[in-house]
Amino acid sequence: MKAVVLDTEDHYRVAELDEPAPGPGQVAIRVAYAGIQWGDTMVRDGHFAVPRPFVPGFEASGHIVAVGPDVDARRIGEAVTALTTSGAYAEVVLAPAALAIDIGIVSLRTAAGLGWGAPTAYDLINTTARVQPGESVLIHAAAGSVGTLAAQFARLAGAGRVVGVVGNGLRADYAAQFGYDQLLLREEFPAKLGDENPDVILDPVGGSTRTAAIEQLAAHGRLVAYGNLATYEPVLANTNDLLIHGKSLLTYNSNLLSQTHPERLADSARHALRLVADGKVRMDITTEYALEDLAMAVQRLAEGTTLGKSIVRVA
Repeated sequence: MKAVVLDTEDHYRVAELDEPAPGPGQVAIRVAYAGIQWGDTMVRDGHFAVPRPFVPGFEASGHIVAVGPDVDARRIGEAVTALTTSGAYAEVVLAPAALAIDIGIVSLRTAAGLGWGAPTAYDLINTTARVQPGESVLIHAAAGSVGTLAAQFARLAGAGRVVGVVGNGLRADYAAQFGYDQLLLREEFPAKLGDENPDVILDPVGGSTRTAAIEQLAAHGRLVAYGNLATYEPVLANTNDLLIHGKSLLTYNSNLLSQTHPERLADSARHALRLVADGKVRMDITTEYALEDLAMAVQRLAEGTTLGKSIVRVA
């Protein structure tokens, strides 16, 4: 099969490899499209200790072509979106059967865009922050795939006000399509909020942004940290101060959830998929690449020039 390999010199190259066979609890998927996500930049840059050479790719859509010995054989032929630990940039990928989700009427192209971002955005709003009707929500990285979905999920949860924070004017113009009441540039946060104190803040940035966000939270507000786009330096919070003001600092780790409670992550993915299928949430795929262009695609994501969701066409 054709696959992209990340080699020991951090170069992507297309190679011919043997097709993998599914083991217990796994399915093999003939890949139609693979989603590009932030984890790809982290693997490329060495933040994950992955032995090289390595076939990257963490999300795919396609049809199940084989199943492991303990998986229902009737799933062969099923059109799915799948969350994987690796290997999605290939013509065949293995995925846990529990995280290969039947896509129903949703197209394979749209389903590839859901990836890890859709259940993450759904969980950030509904199961971690537990946004309540009338609450205000502030979303950092508002023009990204998670941010644009989270804004829509927040509206569906009844949020009274949704504010986004973006890196530049181009990203603000793009994010404006997704129902934000206000969009701030990164350098305007938190000063331009003035006395406004959000009930919920979603923060994949870290560093000084996270420190400022904790200060800006409303009483009984919740900040959800789910990444470190800016820096991996730890952010220290005074739990006594949090207690006095009733503020909560929460975290969300979809990769860990996939290992400890995959059925919970799959359930959130199904909820998100259903909302997309019903037309209540828009999955915006902005760019489609060929396998040979993966290096360029990942670089654009790392540079912050990607808007919405990008995918790779495999089949």
